[in-house]
Amino acid sequence: MPATIIVGTQWGDEGKGRVVDFFAAQADVVARFNGGDNAGHTVVAEGHTLALHLIPSGILYPQALCLIGGGTVVNPLRLLEELAMLDAAGIPAGSDRLKIAAAAHIILPTHRALDGASEAQRGSQAIGTTKRGIGPTYADKARRIGLRAAQMRDPEQFAGAVRDLVATHNLWLKELYDLPPQDAGAIVDQLRAAAEKLAPYLVDGTAVIGQALANGAHLLCEGAQGALLDLDHGTYPFVTSSPPIAGGALTGLGFGPKEVTRVVGVTKAYTTRVGAGAFPTELLEATGERLRDVGHEYGVTTGRPRRCGWLDAVILRYTAQINGLTEVALTKLDVLSGLPELKIAVAYDLHGERREHFPVEWGNDTLAACKPVYETLPGWDADLTGIRARDALPAAARAYVDRIETLMGVPVTFIGVGPEREAMIIGR
Repeated sequence: MPATIIVGTQWGDEGKGRVVDFFAAQADVVARFNGGDNAGHTVVAEGHTLALHLIPSGILYPQALCLIGGGTVVNPLRLLEELAMLDAAGIPAGSDRLKIAAAAHIILPTHRALDGASEAQRGSQAIGTTKRGIGPTYADKARRIGLRAAQMRDPEQFAGAVRDLVATHNLWLKELYDLPPQDAGAIVDQLRAAAEKLAPYLVDGTAVIGQALANGAHLLCEGAQGALLDLDHGTYPFVTSSPPIAGGALTGLGFGPKEVTRVVGVTKAYTTRVGAGAFPTELLEATGERLRDVGHEYGVTTGRPRRCGWLDAVILRYTAQINGLTEVALTKLDVLSGLPELKIAVAYDLHGERREHFPVEWGNDTLAACKPVYETLPGWDADLTGIRARDALPAAARAYVDRIETLMGVPVTFIGVGPEREAMIIGR
């Protein structure tokens, strides 16, 4: 079982952290393949509630080597904060356990400033980014002016490169946004010190992955965000700047598709979205508020309240296709307990025409015009948090899971029934 890829099937926030945590117990290498500290994976285990933003969730398992892959973008200052958090929790995360691919790109404070300035300039058309500098860093990567983690091997040379890029960014801040420059000296000093601490973590990421696979190791690929935030296949322009889909694991870590044996799509039992953009099944009344409150639907990274709605099978069919899912991990089924009835969008009505394929390529205006065509299923009242077998679920809950399998055409092999690590049903 060489490579397992974990992806989100909605707009992110599906509960990938706990699914990765489960699979990481049997993994030899756990590698993050996209995004930066705009992600947030929460793992509740052994008395700790840990919010991991960049370090792979496998860090909680001593047998797993963790890699921040070349497809990611790394804020060295935030990474050091995360390492300090793990140290305070008594979780080892030294350079023998955690590696940073030399090809990963570096986020500077000026990237964050440019991100915020761009969002402010968009006004009512703002994308809703986390303002963590992710987009500007990937833009610099595409412009071929970005800084790679490899440069931290020589902190003095790295400091010089930081100074040059900060000068460029400060010019953009002034000319494009009429904003004052960032303090270049302070930034250079901070990043030089960070490079000295992080240099021991640097490795050739593709070599690490290649050797692990050659040795028959089990590689677990951890994605951030969700498929609908993919730069190419998501709800553009309200997307992230990297590929969160299964193909992103191959490009972000540097291995081929023949190594992949499982692609697990993490699916929340309802739908949520953060930021702007069309959301066909959004609930703007009491049921939506209930889902938010019971499901604790607030961003791990930003604290922003998530928009909540009914499950959308049109989305799920689409993301099952583009990821090549082999199975589904269904999370937060317990949040639906107590609702008298449940709805699943099985199609859209677009100007009187029934659509069953997600119209992502036609843009936000087309998606905004889509009205959900719902199926209604009975709800249940039972508390699910203590259930550990699928057959022990209430009949209505089993029927809901069965219907999801049918609509997606993919088996559900994992059901989350509570936030704790052990609150799950494994197998069909």
